[in-house]
Amino acid sequence: MKKLLLSILTTGLTVSIATAQTMRTMTLDELYAIADSASQSIRSYTTAHAASTEAVAAAKSAMLPDVNVSLSGSYLGDGYLMNRHFGEGERIDMPHWGNNFSLAASQVLYAGGAISAGIRMAELGEQMAALDLQKNRQEVRFLLTGYYLELYKLGNQVKVLDQNIALTRQVLRNMEARREQGTVLKNDITRYELQLQTLELQKVKLMDGLHILNQQLVTTLHLPADTRIAPDTTLLNMPIERLTENEWLTLADNNNISLQQATLAHEISQQELKATRAASLPSLALVAEDHMDGPITIEVPTIDMNYNYWFVGLGVKYQLSSLWKNNRNLRKAKLNVRRAQENIAVAHEGIDNGIQAAYTNFLTSFTEVRTQEKSVELADQNYTVTANRYDNDLALLTDMLDASNMKLSASLNLVNARINLIYNYYKLKYTASSL
Repeated sequence: MKKLLLSILTTGLTVSIATAQTMRTMTLDELYAIADSASQSIRSYTTAHAASTEAVAAAKSAMLPDVNVSLSGSYLGDGYLMNRHFGEGERIDMPHWGNNFSLAASQVLYAGGAISAGIRMAELGEQMAALDLQKNRQEVRFLLTGYYLELYKLGNQVKVLDQNIALTRQVLRNMEARREQGTVLKNDITRYELQLQTLELQKVKLMDGLHILNQQLVTTLHLPADTRIAPDTTLLNMPIERLTENEWLTLADNNNISLQQATLAHEISQQELKATRAASLPSLALVAEDHMDGPITIEVPTIDMNYNYWFVGLGVKYQLSSLWKNNRNLRKAKLNVRRAQENIAVAHEGIDNGIQAAYTNFLTSFTEVRTQEKSVELADQNYTVTANRYDNDLALLTDMLDASNMKLSASLNLVNARINLIYNYYKLKYTASSL
């Protein structure tokens, strides 16, 4: 009676949990689409890219003229007039209200290339931010792919365990019947009861792993907390491009984001060198100013009137200190250019090594799938033969159990091998930045 009540309670709890959760069968492309709009990481890089776009507009504003307006009012005290020996002085009445208005405009005509270099660096910074966004999107997609395929793998293991548990329970029922007939010992039953407990513990661990992976997917995609994601079972039949290693290398050379970033960093370092050189060159600007001051205090007695004057001209500015201060900066900028050039070579090496390793694992996955397919074929044959022998009382129940376990394990390993093949295929696409 206690076992019956416990079974009913467990079944009811399982049904209520399954009902509370929202099951969604999703493909990888659907995960990618949701992540592009919902991933907090991608949003952050999207905002950074928008900020870099504004930085370009801010850099271009340096080409616009500078206009400054100032207006001030002041209180003037009376003056005091004295001789050159600071004696025989007398107080001079002055107007007490003073005002000053000025309007100044300047337009840089030549700055040694500093402005154009600044604009170009801002544009390259925008391109770098776009590459950072693409790279982050690739990283998020590859992370989701790993979660998704592992979810598929664990779910498949749970199914195999359920079949093993059901088979073990059937064996225990048969052994209990034979024990009553005196053909089976209690020790044999105990061994299978221990096996059943081990299988159930493995299932609990797998279910915990499924819950953790599902939570990571739901959190990354910002889905409702009660969502339960189920992988699309047609994934194993997806078409896989059979490109050669050289074709993958060509694809990576054209698309790899790290290589594009290294090339872009080299161009940025060249613009920084240009801007550093500009600091050693003179700058030329067109200037125009208009002033209105009052009262006129340069006359004695003071003239209580406003005085307006203006001028237009050219202004040249040159920092003489750059002759001895900018040399170190120039050497540093040149070394940065060389380092950026070397980083391009390092990026090429990393791509070559990454593609070679991923492609080797990719080919190994095909061999593993063929091997597991042969194992399934042999396990099916062994199961058929053992089942016939068992039906004719020529094999023991334990032989039947071993054959069943071998068949289930072979099927499990085949699905896992196919999942590993798909993972290594996506690893190649990730290395080539083509996810």
